[in-house]
Amino acid sequence: MIARFAVVLLMPLVFVVGTARAQDVPGIEICTVEKTMERRTSCLQSNVDFLQKTIGKLTTDHQQKLEAANRQIASLQSAIAGLQKLVTDLQAAQLKLTEDLKKKADAPAAKDTTPAAKDGTK
Repeated sequence: MIARFAVVLLMPLVFVVGTARAQDVPGIEICTVEKTMERRTSCLQSNVDFLQKTIGKLTTDHQQKLEAANRQIASLQSAIAGLQKLVTDLQAAQLKLTEDLKKKADAPAAKDTTPAAKDGTK
């Protein structure tokens, strides 16, 4: 019962707010329908004001998007630098490992040739 009463009371309020809002919506108006010069000038000035506000909002939005993109670019550049350092470190480690394996492979071969040479001289 109370819910129905609240709905009945609030319904006219919804319609009033909706119509008041529709009257205050800014936008481009057709100024050629105005007969007097004062009203036409006022209409044109309203259009200019609306367009300037719209351009200001769009400029701000685009500037924020550019700043966000620049921050993301800087972050990605930092990540790339880190990955390049990691690749360089891995390549150095791989080169060192390859050299160590070569030394180990050459060491037994040198030991094999040394006893053979000794056997041949005796």
